[in-house]
Amino acid sequence: MSITELYQIFLEYPRIQTDTRKLQAGDFFFALKGDRFDGNAFAKQAIDAGAAAVVIDDPTAYIDKKTILVDNVLQTLQQLAKHHRQQFKIPFIAITGSNGKTTSKELVHAVLSTQFKTYTTEGNLNNHIGIPLTLLRVGTDAEMAVIEMGANHQQEIAGYCQYVLPTHGIITNCGKAHLEGFGGVEGVKKGKGELFDFMRSQEGTAFVMWDYDYLRQMSQGITACITYGSHEADYQGEIMQGNVSTANDFSSDNPFLQVQLTHTPQGDKRYTLKTQLVGDYNFANVMLAVAVGSHFGVPLPKIAAAIEAYTPSNSRSQLLQAGSNTIILDAYNANPSSMRAAIENFARLQANKKVLLLGAMAELGDESIAEHRLIAALIAQYQWESVALVGGDFNKIEHPFVRFENAIAAGQWLEQQHFEHTHLLIKGSRSSQMELVLQKK
Repeated sequence: MSITELYQIFLEYPRIQTDTRKLQAGDFFFALKGDRFDGNAFAKQAIDAGAAAVVIDDPTAYIDKKTILVDNVLQTLQQLAKHHRQQFKIPFIAITGSNGKTTSKELVHAVLSTQFKTYTTEGNLNNHIGIPLTLLRVGTDAEMAVIEMGANHQQEIAGYCQYVLPTHGIITNCGKAHLEGFGGVEGVKKGKGELFDFMRSQEGTAFVMWDYDYLRQMSQGITACITYGSHEADYQGEIMQGNVSTANDFSSDNPFLQVQLTHTPQGDKRYTLKTQLVGDYNFANVMLAVAVGSHFGVPLPKIAAAIEAYTPSNSRSQLLQAGSNTIILDAYNANPSSMRAAIENFARLQANKKVLLLGAMAELGDESIAEHRLIAALIAQYQWESVALVGGDFNKIEHPFVRFENAIAAGQWLEQQHFEHTHLLIKGSRSSQMELVLQKK
């Protein structure tokens, strides 16, 4: 069956499902394979549950005319997504980077949605399966699409571009993330830079954080660059706290980031954005949302309202209250770059008692031990009420702090401390599950 023929079935049954546990009558089921499962084995179960059609790549899974046999289910899903994408003549904005891409995606989506029907990546569906599923959820009423791209090895972003076909590209930053797969920081730049390579080859538009010299370099040769940052950019701003233009007065009474716009091509100046984001490392994310919204004609009052209304969720820099204690929960992901930024930001917080609970960082390859040592050394430069380091390579290095095997053990320790009027930073890689520190026993 050709992709065109398959697309006609999709138009009749546009709800794609890859998990029979979530399948509803009338869904279009794709029997994907993984390291530990084979969707072909669930083809009959999908049909019995009311699937309108089932795509398989194992001939032995064939049941009846509802079963569509292809060479490779995943490749077919991606080809179908590309065909669907090609039906649109709207901006498709792709976002990648080592840190901040999900927050950036959500802020950009919030801003654009004030004026356009905008579709975006749900949650963290930013891989070889999630991206085609996201594309196939873009409705015919779409005016904008914002697609998040995650990657942990070379040529991954390049592959995604072949079916996302982005018209606009954003690289939030290139830090020490997925070093094992990319082969070092230069490998990260090369891998993430594949998005700018596509923009360059297709005469697309790049939004560039102009404060980062390496992004200036990586964006060279792109015909259209919209720049944002703290200086020399199309869209400029500065970090505010109270009435002081500095991040060093990070107050425990008001820990949220405030950004004052200082220059835009539209002439909007001295406009202060009062966000619900914790950490001055979110400055770039906020300025990106301003740049993208303004570029597409969203008025500044709408941009500001959308940014100020956005509240982070899913353990991403969430500010929580537990009795008299204030908790910054940033346990969705961690790498040396984001960990360092979070620690330094927390160190600037004006509070009497501060506690760190940090989980190990993952996917750092041969650099892992050294990077964990650097984080421990950074922690030692500041005064803390207490520090607990959890699991992984934190347990393979020497350090003077409390150590635990896992987040549950750290949580039991935390419960016994009876901290009061204390600020706590909880952060770690997804594999550390540091949110379990707060799980009540």
